[in-house]
Amino acid sequence: MSTTTDSGGRPGWLGAGRAARRAHRRAVTHQAASVLLGYPDEGFFERLPLVTRAVAELPRGTVRAALMEFCDHAASTPELELCRHYVEVFDMRRRRALHMTYYTDGDTRRRGHALAEVKRVYAEAGWEVSTRELPDHLAVILEFAARGDNDSGQDLLLRFRPGLELLAEALRDHGTPYTQVVDAVAQTLPVQSTADREAVQRLAAQGPPAENVGLEAYGGRTALPVVGVNEGRVPPPRGSGVEHGGGAR
Repeated sequence: MSTTTDSGGRPGWLGAGRAARRAHRRAVTHQAASVLLGYPDEGFFERLPLVTRAVAELPRGTVRAALMEFCDHAASTPELELCRHYVEVFDMRRRRALHMTYYTDGDTRRRGHALAEVKRVYAEAGWEVSTRELPDHLAVILEFAARGDNDSGQDLLLRFRPGLELLAEALRDHGTPYTQVVDAVAQTLPVQSTADREAVQRLAAQGPPAENVGLEAYGGRTALPVVGVNEGRVPPPRGSGVEHGGGAR
């Protein structure tokens, strides 16, 4: 009886098993990061122990270490202090925006089309996003990648990779613990190509285009939407030890 092999010469069932485990680890990472990048309100702190346990079950390595470091920081920081820090880091700081289409399209009419395209990807997977949340918020994309459609979610992350890398760099420059979360997400993506690096360099040199337009039709405010106390919240993920209350319907 013959045995099929994967592209690496390993038995097919073994290769498939390893691929499934990698996909599972990536999903847990994305689920955890989607919660950790949400506004640290009461619900955030209620979910934090579940996220911490899920992260602790990841294999030892830089991804688990980065997420655990942030979980420990969040657990040991008073709620009001973490809230103030979140607003300082992400609100009204365009170099540190969590809305990914801002990096590619800025405050231009083109951004409305980009948001519509992200919503189309969600809709094709049967995924609904609350009208309070813009579909390009990094936490929403991560939730979709973990629980909606893994392949389509990964494609969105790759599409917005230049912005993600620029965000990570800006967070490192700022010296915030949120760097650990975004770095963990970046490590779930393939190694950057030369084209990827050049795109990041161009974006860093030129910056997003500017042209103030209304985004009310997409659940946001005029110009760059920011995440405050009542915005950008992401429900906890379901499965892998982190319960979730929202998502596809």
